[in-house]
Amino acid sequence: MYLDGHRIDDGVGAQKRLSDGSKAYLVRFRTADGKARSKQFKRKREADAHVGFVEVDRMNGTLVDPRLGRMTVDEWWCEWWPTVTNLRISTRSRDAQFYRTHVKPVFGDTPLAKLDRTSLRTWVAQLGSPSGSGLAPATIHKVVQVLNKCVYSAVEDRLIQNNPVAKLPLPKIERTEMRHLNAEEVWHVADAIDARYRAFVLVAGFCGLRLGEMLGLRWGRVDLVGRRIQVSETLVDVESTIHFGPPTTKASVRAVSMPSFVADELAAMKGANAAPGDLVFLSPAGTPVRPSQFRVRFWEPAVRNAGLSPLRIHDLRHTAVSLWIASGANPKQVAALAGHTSVSVVLDRYGHLYPQQDLDLRAAMERHHQRHPDHD
Repeated sequence: MYLDGHRIDDGVGAQKRLSDGSKAYLVRFRTADGKARSKQFKRKREADAHVGFVEVDRMNGTLVDPRLGRMTVDEWWCEWWPTVTNLRISTRSRDAQFYRTHVKPVFGDTPLAKLDRTSLRTWVAQLGSPSGSGLAPATIHKVVQVLNKCVYSAVEDRLIQNNPVAKLPLPKIERTEMRHLNAEEVWHVADAIDARYRAFVLVAGFCGLRLGEMLGLRWGRVDLVGRRIQVSETLVDVESTIHFGPPTTKASVRAVSMPSFVADELAAMKGANAAPGDLVFLSPAGTPVRPSQFRVRFWEPAVRNAGLSPLRIHDLRHTAVSLWIASGANPKQVAALAGHTSVSVVLDRYGHLYPQQDLDLRAAMERHHQRHPDHD
C-alpha cells in the first residue's frame, strides 16, 4: 500500500525514536484538498487501524483534514454566511438575529470538531426553559435550523465528517386553535380604528390578505369594477428599512374576490389623483406603513376599543378563511383564495371548521346500515 508516495509495510509508515527512547509509528496521508498530513502513534496496531480508517475514508470520499475542524463555529459562520444567497431578505435578517442572540454566545468559540450532542441537547433545553431564553417550540425549531445549516455546510466543505446538530430531539410544536372573529366583530374593529384604515380591516377580514400583502398593495392591482384584488407584491420592514418583493410562495400570487361592500369602502377612500403605482394604505405622513408602528399606533387601540383584546392582525386572515368556509367554500377554493400551497395545508389548519363533512359521513354510514338491517 502507498500513502503520500511512501511505501507502507504492514500498513505503517516510517518509525521514529522518541526522546524517552520508545518507538513511534508515523502514518502519512493526503487530505481531500491534496495537503500532506501525518499522525503519530505509540503502538503499531493503532497505526495500522488508522491507516485502515484513512483508506476507507479516501474510498468513500469522506477524508477530511482534522486541523480544519479546529475552526470555531463563529469563524466558519463569518466565512459561510456571506455565501448564502437563497433566502428572502426578511428570513435572512431573522436567521442572522437568531445566530447573534442564541447561537454565538453559546457555541461561537467552540471548534467545529468539538461540537457534541450532549452540549447541543442542553442548549436546546435552555432555549425553551423559563429561566433561559423561554422560546416557544416553533422558534426553537427555527434557531436550531440556523445552526444545523451552518454545520451541515462545514461537512459539505470537508471541515468535519459529521453534523452533530442533525436530528436533535426538539420540543413538539403543539398546534393551537386559531382565533377568528365573526362578521359583526370585524365591523366592530373597522368602526373602532382610525378612519384611514377602516378599509384595511375590511380587506383583511373578508379577503384574507396577509399583513405584508396588504401594505404592499397598489391601486393598479385593485379592480373596483370587477371586485378583485391581484396579490403580487408584499412589504417587509427589515432593520428599519422598507423592502418590496414578491409574496412568500408562488401560490401566494393570486386573485382574490372581494364583496361589494369592501369594494365600496376602497372606492370611497381612493383619491382622484391616485396613480396605479401608488400604495393603497399609507402612513399619515404619506409614506409606506411600518408594521410595528401600525400595530402600536392604530391596531392595538382599535382592538381595545372594540373590546376584543388580545387580537393579532393575522387573526383577520383566519377570520376571512372561517367566513369562506361558513359560506360553503370547499378546501380547494380556500387554498386558492388564501394562497396556501396545497389543500392539505387548509385541512390541517382549518379542518375543524368543516363540520358538514362529518355530518355527511355519518349520514352515509347510516344509509349503509339501513341496507343491511340484520347486521348489528
